[in-house]
Amino acid sequence: MTVQTLTVLGSTGSIGANTLDVVARHPERFRVYALTAARQVDVLARQCQVFRPLYAVIGEGLEQQLRERLRHLDVDTEVLSGPQALCDVAAAAEVDAVMAAIVGAAGLAPCVAAARAGKKLLLANKEALVVGGDWFMQTVRQGGGRLLPIDSEHSAVFQSLPDNEQTWSARVEKIILTASGGPFRMREPATLSQVTPDEACAHPNWVMGRKISVDSATMMNKALEVIEAHYLFGFEPHRIEVVIHPQSVIHSMVQYRDGSVVAQLGTPDMRVPIAYGLSWPERIASGAEPLDFLAMGALTFEPPTRERFPGLFLAWQALSDVPGATAVLNAANEVAVEAFLAGRLRFDRIHAVNDATLGRLRPPKLQGLDDLLALDVEARERARELVQRWQE
Repeated sequence: MTVQTLTVLGSTGSIGANTLDVVARHPERFRVYALTAARQVDVLARQCQVFRPLYAVIGEGLEQQLRERLRHLDVDTEVLSGPQALCDVAAAAEVDAVMAAIVGAAGLAPCVAAARAGKKLLLANKEALVVGGDWFMQTVRQGGGRLLPIDSEHSAVFQSLPDNEQTWSARVEKIILTASGGPFRMREPATLSQVTPDEACAHPNWVMGRKISVDSATMMNKALEVIEAHYLFGFEPHRIEVVIHPQSVIHSMVQYRDGSVVAQLGTPDMRVPIAYGLSWPERIASGAEPLDFLAMGALTFEPPTRERFPGLFLAWQALSDVPGATAVLNAANEVAVEAFLAGRLRFDRIHAVNDATLGRLRPPKLQGLDDLLALDVEARERARELVQRWQE
């Protein structure tokens, strides 16, 4: 059995921690090359103590603190910091696979570095595709590596599509992404202005970081997933549908031309798509509990409404706009969610900031990563102006 060498970008977040849980179950299959974190020094140090990576990358200014913590733990992992270090450990010749779990546009550059280096790229960072779009997919193809989706929905779609990628468009009618509906599925839309950050982060089915939890509450996470599915699988926006499925048992579906539907089911545990991505094309134990069909009860489905989840419908709006519009939407949403979590913006105004930023900024012709990053900066500036106008 060949041992797979792995870099985990964003190892202290929920995806990163679940990845390491799966890796720990299969020490004969995986060796950790590098772990990275933005600020969680103690968590990263404990991970280094367990997995003994060659490198640990931490946010700038925290290097000495991490070195001292590792010295105390008798761990000889080399400490690096800064954006270039993230790219270096993603593209290193010794690395076979990269788990891209850094949330936000900050994860784009190391994803690009891994793609250019031809790595097996396990993509949990939505923004690489939402911001990078066709250009990012072209970079993956030119690098000669393999892109495997880790989002539960996109992993489910990938598992439900035909093995032969060349037949996808001819054989498939549409992709159906499922959404739990988040904590406010049954809440009166008129009361959403009163939502607190703690309420928005209390997801009924999944344990996630605060930013992703807020995106689930607004269903902006599903808007980003629609955009991601378009670039990942090459289907036109009108062939990508979203349905609310509160039980989170069916993770997504593919409807074929003959009317049949293939779906991927499983417990709501991110270790399932992570284990599939790590071991593809094989399958290994994830640690997740298997489904108990006799105890499961009814599976239900509902249409998402524009009144309760207006942010979802920005996906198709951005995809019908000029190239770069999806990057603008993503940047605006990051700014708006940050402001909401800080208590500076009402929950219902997250959508207002996103919609207004998308309408105010006309992206120039994009040539590459520098143009995308510059557009991201400009979109954030416009979104911050709007937050300032509407902040509490």
